[in-house]
Amino acid sequence: MAPEPKIELHVHLEGSVLPESLFEMANRNGVGLPAADAGELAEIYRFRDFEHFLELWSMTTVAIQTDRDFRQVVTDYAEQAASHGAVYIEGIFTPAERVSAGASWDEVFAGFCDGAQQANELFGVEVRLTCDIPRNLEPEVGLRTAEYAVKYRDRGVVGLGLGGPETDYPPEPFERAFLVAKEGGLGSVPHAGEVAGAASMRGAIEVLRADRIRHGIRALEDAGIVRELVDRQIVCDVCPVSNVCTGAVGSLEDHPLPSMLEAGIPCSISTDDPAMFGTNLGREYEVARQLGCSAETAFRSGLLGALCDERTRRKLEAFADSYDRN
Repeated sequence: MAPEPKIELHVHLEGSVLPESLFEMANRNGVGLPAADAGELAEIYRFRDFEHFLELWSMTTVAIQTDRDFRQVVTDYAEQAASHGAVYIEGIFTPAERVSAGASWDEVFAGFCDGAQQANELFGVEVRLTCDIPRNLEPEVGLRTAEYAVKYRDRGVVGLGLGGPETDYPPEPFERAFLVAKEGGLGSVPHAGEVAGAASMRGAIEVLRADRIRHGIRALEDAGIVRELVDRQIVCDVCPVSNVCTGAVGSLEDHPLPSMLEAGIPCSISTDDPAMFGTNLGREYEVARQLGCSAETAFRSGLLGALCDERTRRKLEAFADSYDRN
């Protein structure tokens, strides 16, 4: 039986690279890895703690260097996600990191956009892209990211995000970048309310004019934030396994997803960094189901939050209708 159709709105493409692909790209680019083969690398991948995750992220991103790599990152993940029923993905990439490693802005954007097109051709998955600004960098980097995101809007870039360490790095300094993105027709999809609380979420909503919140699991700490999310139907992209791995939530049993749903907050379900957290889209939907969020609820919230064009939305609505027929 084919898996249920799924939408994923929050996956860092650099965090989706499996050991086999990373080993291949590293060899291709002459990058040394602390492993003799993909099998040894897989052992290193086994998640231990948040510091280990940061080490994995650095090891992975150093190896991703060329337009060929950028394309492969997208198509590899699309194939993985499609096997779990994904029909629409909004993949996140962080261009400033690739540029700091020596690639040009155009090379990075064109490579990821080419990968999104190939993913659809090869696996039938609709892939759109959002680019993250590392919030610990200067606002000028954010502005540059926004300008290139707008430039590549017609190639499948649909939104601008804000990622990186949330604590001590509020969203307000990046107001100008998000204004440029909004004026250029892109959505605002910042990370907020993962490890920092209500102030971070309020800044994302009021200053960055968020269309969606990535994570948002601290929303329940502020009744005003909850009302705004519910009244405006702002979707929170929840990643249960990631939240436990990073320590944002103590355990799956303690996860706030059930209370968020009860409050009326629309919640999509995603993997965040699946290769690094040992998860996949099928597992996340099953965990969400155990927390009271059905696959249909997750899909319809994903559809509500998707930044896609109307043609794609109609296509996804047909998938949503398939839940009614089953």
